[in-house]
Amino acid sequence: MNRILQFVTEENGGGTAVAEAPAAPAQASDADLLDAYSAAVVNAARRASPAVVNIEVRHKAPSEQPQNPRRRQQPMGGSGSGFIFTPDGLVLTNSHVVHGADSIEVTLSDGRAFPAKLVGDDPETDLAVIDIATSNLSSVEFGDSSAIQVGQLGFQYTVTAGVVSNLARSFRTGAGRLVDNVIQTDAALNPGNSGGPLVDARGRVVGVNTAIIAAAQGICFAIPGNTAQFVAARLIRDGRIKRSFIGIAGQNVPLHRRVVRFHKLHVDAGVLIVGLEDDTPAKKAGLVEGDIVIELDGKPVRNIDDLQRLLTDERVGVSIPITILRRTEMITLDVTPAESKPKE
Repeated sequence: MNRILQFVTEENGGGTAVAEAPAAPAQASDADLLDAYSAAVVNAARRASPAVVNIEVRHKAPSEQPQNPRRRQQPMGGSGSGFIFTPDGLVLTNSHVVHGADSIEVTLSDGRAFPAKLVGDDPETDLAVIDIATSNLSSVEFGDSSAIQVGQLGFQYTVTAGVVSNLARSFRTGAGRLVDNVIQTDAALNPGNSGGPLVDARGRVVGVNTAIIAAAQGICFAIPGNTAQFVAARLIRDGRIKRSFIGIAGQNVPLHRRVVRFHKLHVDAGVLIVGLEDDTPAKKAGLVEGDIVIELDGKPVRNIDDLQRLLTDERVGVSIPITILRRTEMITLDVTPAESKPKE
């Protein structure tokens, strides 16, 4: 049975991580199971904790001219978490943690504090990269977020149990973008924990925790690590992400083996369309709910991450083929992606 362990590093402000323990022998004793479980926690903590940071931000007061001239308005502040993913000080966190901040300070697990500058911010995926410009730091690597399975056990450092309950959730960020394939666990995610990493037993990041859904305390949502890695690379290169969109909400689904063999497909999974926005390229192209996207512009689409990677700035305004499964029939249509306009 695959298991994951989740912990919150209290001393640095609440970065969250998950570790996957090895499957136990069928006849293992309770003591053996507890030893394996504890070993997984220790292993994950040893690898990930040094890279988890606390982030403090300051915003200017809403008005430079206070209504009461005798009372000076104080700058507003906030806090969150993040994690170092390069030894030279690049930190990944949530956009809503640092968006619009006038100053950012990062505190490492060893207590050292550094000012940080914003490298890039993408409110549409609630991800941001900041830089503390310091070398020889402990960092974490990215893993494969598609390897996570529903039903894996979660466990916080504060000994609060949690379970990965869904891998196909969708929700809108504060910028209005629908983010698909979100990882959901019932491990509590409290204020200050946003931006921490979800990691496997080897300490590799498979998700970035976020707490942007109103009244969702007690539930942890995480942006998939594969999506986070792609977004981080673009933010480092360009400082922003220009992307195209076709206007669908989807979730990853496996394809029936008979359908795969009959159509001689190169994929065994695709993206099920569960919703379409009005007056969008998808609607104009003739896509409908229930269609399964398996190819875009000649490239295979196995999951949401594949589709988002293909909807780049180069495809804005360009008519490209999209291949779908409609029931058991394979159909190719032409779709012209439009430029996605992020909301501030």
